[in-house]
Amino acid sequence: MKIRTRVNELFGIEYPVVQGGMVWVSGWKLASAVSNSGGLGLIGAGSMKPELLAEHIRKCKSATGKPFGVNLPMLRKDSDDLVKTIIDEKVKIVFTSAGHPGKYIEQFKSNGITVAHVVSNLKQAKKAESVGCDAVVAEGVEAGGHNGPDELTTLALLQIAAPEISVPLIAAGGIASGRGMLAALALGAEGVQIGTLFAATEESSAHENFKNALVNAGERDTVLILRKLAFARVIKNEFSDEVIKKEFAGVGEETLKNILGQKREKLGMFDGDLKNGMLEAGEGAALIEKISSVKEVFEKLIEEYESALKKLNGFSS
Repeated sequence: MKIRTRVNELFGIEYPVVQGGMVWVSGWKLASAVSNSGGLGLIGAGSMKPELLAEHIRKCKSATGKPFGVNLPMLRKDSDDLVKTIIDEKVKIVFTSAGHPGKYIEQFKSNGITVAHVVSNLKQAKKAESVGCDAVVAEGVEAGGHNGPDELTTLALLQIAAPEISVPLIAAGGIASGRGMLAALALGAEGVQIGTLFAATEESSAHENFKNALVNAGERDTVLILRKLAFARVIKNEFSDEVIKKEFAGVGEETLKNILGQKREKLGMFDGDLKNGMLEAGEGAALIEKISSVKEVFEKLIEEYESALKKLNGFSS
């Protein structure tokens, strides 16, 4: 089944499905597998130094002849160097987040790069459009990892943003099925960005312990933490319990920074420490039944989408 939207046209992809550029999870193997399956794979630059990012970009080019991109968290202290690497390696698609959408827009545009920016509210969406972003990712609080502090759900955010912006809207947060994909398009999105579901694939860079934790997670097994510091949704564990206890006690940012420490995300997602690591995951984890290949994920997504669409059409007379 063909699903044609402006997102397909903008990125030159078969299906309007973007893989989230997750730290410690989204390397060249995952990105190239998603692109080869008809979606848009993203390399997660948030956990890479410029030299490593360049290596992943080159390997991704060797593994796929189809479009792929890089996700860039702009609050990284070395973001200028990462941008230079992206341009030097001739990447043509960039998804930016965690910062002002106009910070690098002129550099990207002058180098023929298509830019999408991740937002958590309508004001941010309008700002991204006004500075020249080609698409906007509207991410609800159901999403794994770092979120905006607004706590708007994907359901509400899409309905609010879709009528107000003219560039293609991509839905993110809690989408882990073809049914969710159809719902997002019905609410005004023209594509979806999926993270947690792809984190649990064979091609993901994540540790097997973390992948299994995603498979085993239920609908009540993620929680929002670090509201004062770096607002994030994670799988509940001893680390998240400690953070929540401190937050309820009213501790300051410095205490939370000390608890967070260095590379807590790497400890959990890449090294597989399920007790002390930060296990970033969205509420869609409750829908993951097993560790699958990216190809299998796409087949199931499209099958579910077609089935849900057929059921929906049956409601009309």
